[in-house]
Amino acid sequence: MSNFPPTVEELFETFEDLDQWDERYDFIIDLGRELPKMPTELQSEDNMVDGCMSTVWLVTEKQNDPSTLTITADSDSIIVKGLLVLLLAFYHGKSPDEVVTADVESYLKKLGLDQHLSPQRRNGLFSMVKRLRLLAAS
Repeated sequence: MSNFPPTVEELFETFEDLDQWDERYDFIIDLGRELPKMPTELQSEDNMVDGCMSTVWLVTEKQNDPSTLTITADSDSIIVKGLLVLLLAFYHGKSPDEVVTADVESYLKKLGLDQHLSPQRRNGLFSMVKRLRLLAAS
């Protein structure tokens, strides 16, 4: 990947090139290693995502240009960090309204996550999506 976060198109291409789910899983872990560390002061209880087995923090901030939202996220789990990168790629450059209304479910399905994540991991992923939508709406 050239930049962070990767583009949705780059992710689709890479996932297409990886035939086996194990290879995709390893790629998600590699993505997690690329996630920038969240500043410690943002890793507070107020910024935690409810409904995740792992500890996950999410913060949003409107940029100088009020039409875009910056998302900062981190987790204590490397695979969850990778899932966060997938979400950051999808939501990158979107406005708060777009974050609320964007069809993330279709994106995740196209990546095959609907079939290959455990129910617990899937619930955690959608807890992250729910938190992002709530933060964007406020």
